[in-house]
Amino acid sequence: MKKNQILENYDKYILSTYTRTPAIFVKGKGMNLVDIDGKKYLDFFPGWGVNNVGHCHPKVMSGVRDQISKLIHIPNNFYHPNQVKLAKEIIRCSFKGKVFFCNSGAEGNEAAIKFARVYGKGQRHEIITMKNSFHGRTLGALAATGQPKYHEGFEPLPKGFKTVPFNDWNALESAVTEKTTAILLELVQGEGGVNIAPKEYIQKIRKLCDQKDILLILDEVQTGMGRTGTMFAFQQYDIQPDVMILAKALGGGLPIGAIVVKDSIADTFQPGMHASTFGGSPLVSKAALGTFKAIFSDKMLQNAKKIGAYILKELTQLKQEIPYIVDVRGLGLMIGIELNMEGKEIYEECFKNGLIINCTQGNILRFMPALNVTKKQADKAIYILKKSLTKVTQNET
Repeated sequence: MKKNQILENYDKYILSTYTRTPAIFVKGKGMNLVDIDGKKYLDFFPGWGVNNVGHCHPKVMSGVRDQISKLIHIPNNFYHPNQVKLAKEIIRCSFKGKVFFCNSGAEGNEAAIKFARVYGKGQRHEIITMKNSFHGRTLGALAATGQPKYHEGFEPLPKGFKTVPFNDWNALESAVTEKTTAILLELVQGEGGVNIAPKEYIQKIRKLCDQKDILLILDEVQTGMGRTGTMFAFQQYDIQPDVMILAKALGGGLPIGAIVVKDSIADTFQPGMHASTFGGSPLVSKAALGTFKAIFSDKMLQNAKKIGAYILKELTQLKQEIPYIVDVRGLGLMIGIELNMEGKEIYEECFKNGLIINCTQGNILRFMPALNVTKKQADKAIYILKKSLTKVTQNET
């Protein structure tokens, strides 16, 4: 198909649920994407946070090629080795517990919500979540999401959720009642604007949960798999969650989700209580094992810390030069640039100049490059950002 045919057929055959940028990509490798016209782009928001190890990493591709000729799918009432190998690797890298596999972050959140309800034994059902959080588009995950704009048109949503301001300890403590069964939050709110939870705040929540037998559920869909400089963000807070939700980067580009629950509560779910047809298939499990191999063999955690700190330093310097930047914040390679103007034009200008980033909350630009990003690539991205900011803001004046 030619470019115009593809665009026309999208309009004709595909539901319009996305605001799409008019680019057609046909190839990707590492930090780069190539469109149908052969133009190359530096991808600093790869796969919406999915491609932490870059596009088509050799370790992931090797696993996929090896598995696809052997066995792609088998139902979960049978056993296969890749799933248990992956579960064992997740536990080795996180905390002692057990894993349930599904297909996405939304499904992982749904599973965690159901788990919390069962844990409450019919006496407790309320889950406290955070303003500006994002947990997915299914009805339960949507009800947990603390952004009313995503609720519009889908009411009535499932009940049993309370939303409190992020990083407000008094509001959180006041919201807890005898009906509270869990507290669900992101350590770094991604879609919400790269808002980072202080260590003391999270440690106080952990203590509160221990005192009141409340589950601490951490949504690490975006922060997991090395994004913040450790394999999981909770490892920088000197606590462990009771339940952790994973997805996005876990599969190296293939769809996967998971919840990890600590050993002492693992029997809360019994056979028949929850299921997923495609969860943890032989193919996607092998790809996810390749993701772990890539992160460790290429020393990506160390690189995420080093280059993340470098990008933050350079963007902070850029903030001194460009008054339209009001804040720069981040953890590892999860970085937000807050503007005092709308960011859509900046995003579009960067795209024209061959740099893919993201704009969220209207005025916050996001940098989330692959964990193996180089200093040279970081410099190029910052140069394009500066050039784009300068052009757009000059037009504004």
